[in-house]
Amino acid sequence: MKNLREFCKSLAYGRPFDYFITVVILVNSFLIGVQTTYENPTVDLIQQFILYIFTFEVVIRMIAAGNLKEFFKGGWNIFDFVLVVIGWIPPTVIDNASTIMALRVLRVFRVLRLLRTLEEIKLIIAVLIRSMKSLLYNGILFLIFMYLFAVAGVSMFRLPNPDTLSGEKLELYEKLMTEAPHSPANSPDPYGTIGEAFFTLFRALTGEDWTDLRYNLVTAAQYNLISVSPTVVTCFHVIWFCIAAFLLLNLVTGAVINNYQVSIDEEEHKRKKKSTSDSLEDQPA
Repeated sequence: MKNLREFCKSLAYGRPFDYFITVVILVNSFLIGVQTTYENPTVDLIQQFILYIFTFEVVIRMIAAGNLKEFFKGGWNIFDFVLVVIGWIPPTVIDNASTIMALRVLRVFRVLRLLRTLEEIKLIIAVLIRSMKSLLYNGILFLIFMYLFAVAGVSMFRLPNPDTLSGEKLELYEKLMTEAPHSPANSPDPYGTIGEAFFTLFRALTGEDWTDLRYNLVTAAQYNLISVSPTVVTCFHVIWFCIAAFLLLNLVTGAVINNYQVSIDEEEHKRKKKSTSDSLEDQPA
């Protein structure tokens, strides 16, 4: 039994088997994409054979772990096991078409296994995990600023409800909708509610038509439909874009880059330590 476990361990964690599984994952992911458009018995047969390969891999990893408790300690092992179980669920036992579709979509997540195969990607994932704490605080800071600007935007730039307007005000509102309509036409008032203001600010952050927002609101200010001057409209949007795009996003970038450098230094330190240890072991007593 011990020899079997050692054999399975050397096979499951050996480079050749890893490369083989990587190729199988790529083929599997490609064929899943093909199956979204074409139904082909040959493709189904290949996918079934691939499922046998993945099942074999999970089994030998279980044997290599020694027991189920050790096997399920690994997050990737749980991930693989769940996907294999999903793969063995026959569509005929499920009546709900949306559930069948969801199970098929879940299978493509196996491509995430490549994250643990490629060393550089493993390093990037480690950096992202290390950066989670600082990213959380950056996210909180970002939401605070967004909330402040959203409240200010709704307070200053919310357009009047046309149902409550009459006379000249209604004519000006209709003129505004003709000269400076929302983009697209079915979109609501950009600062009509806090929720919509959040989305508007996020849209401005991406650089998507934020200047059009400013032009439309300047026109609304000129028609006295909002009680602020065009200068306030311009300053508000320029200040938000500068804070969000140049300050807050750069804080996120800086945190990730800093942790990336720390992770590289730690990996280099581990390699040097291992190299020194191996050199000492090779020296004659």
